[in-house]
Amino acid sequence: MPRIAGVDLPNEKRADIGLTYLYGIGRSNVRLLLEDAKIDGAKRMKDLTEEEINRIQKALEKFKVEGDLEREVEENIKRLEDIGSYRGSRHRKGLPTRGQRTRSNARTRRGKRKTVGTIRKEVVATKAPAEAPKQ
Repeated sequence: MPRIAGVDLPNEKRADIGLTYLYGIGRSNVRLLLEDAKIDGAKRMKDLTEEEINRIQKALEKFKVEGDLEREVEENIKRLEDIGSYRGSRHRKGLPTRGQRTRSNARTRRGKRKTVGTIRKEVVATKAPAEAPKQ
């Protein structure tokens, strides 16, 4: 199992798919990375030699990946919150930041539904005598 940038990459995947397990590397960046390292994308991760892995690591230095990228994204969000921008306030509240509607949908940002409603008259009438203050 090759280890690149502190991440164990799966053995059985093709190189062009296996490298997408790195945070910050998608399909388009993988293509550029493999061209730069002069490696065939159809080759399996387990079949890569040490020399090829070193070439991939060398080519990866041009990209911001894993911890550095995560830190930069967090700093950008914190900056938006600190300056009091609208986007920053949406991040703080855990709501969509790019103008999506929230009356319906937005479940991935807002979480599981919590139904909010009123108590019916019959329920209030049955509870009232039990909850009366004792003198």
